[in-house]
Amino acid sequence: MKQNLKAQADYIKNNFAGATVAEPIAYDNLIIYVDAKEIVNFLKFLRDDKDLSFKTLLDVFGADLLGIRSPRFEVIYNLLSYKLNNRLTVKVALNEGEKVATVCEVFSTANWFERETFDMYGIEFMNHPDLRRILTDYGFEGHPLRKDFPLTGYKEVRYDEQQKKVVYEPVKLMQEFRNFDFETPWEGPKADLSYKK
Repeated sequence: MKQNLKAQADYIKNNFAGATVAEPIAYDNLIIYVDAKEIVNFLKFLRDDKDLSFKTLLDVFGADLLGIRSPRFEVIYNLLSYKLNNRLTVKVALNEGEKVATVCEVFSTANWFERETFDMYGIEFMNHPDLRRILTDYGFEGHPLRKDFPLTGYKEVRYDEQQKKVVYEPVKLMQEFRNFDFETPWEGPKADLSYKK
């Protein structure tokens, strides 16, 4: 049976002093903010408390809030309790260059999630057992999901047949002026697209 989220939020606030519940509770989703220094203790509390029992870490990911609000980044943890039959979202706010502790000791599934968050956003996880890129190349410059990352990237990759290897070159954007004809060859002569009553 699904527990009342308001009662669950009150229980968490009363039993873990550093938890701040985002109000209002919308779309059957309880969102809780905790300080970066408390994330490991808070996730242990959620996992081990017999009345909560959030035993499954579903996901860890980042968000870049550049131009929206400060601090710039959030690390978001989604958890599931089979006992309560509901999910919980935990958020940690970080400024540029701040680090957060890894939660691999609490949930082993966090390993690759944290590596992806590091790779895409550049958020570092202290004491992570293997914090290196997971989706981009090891020589990749920047972090592609940051809002200040250029859409074209910094380098383009191609296979050079003469060198018989993959080469990296600075991005060159050369495009001639084009007059696009949006009609297909099957439409025939120019159609009258003006609005008629």
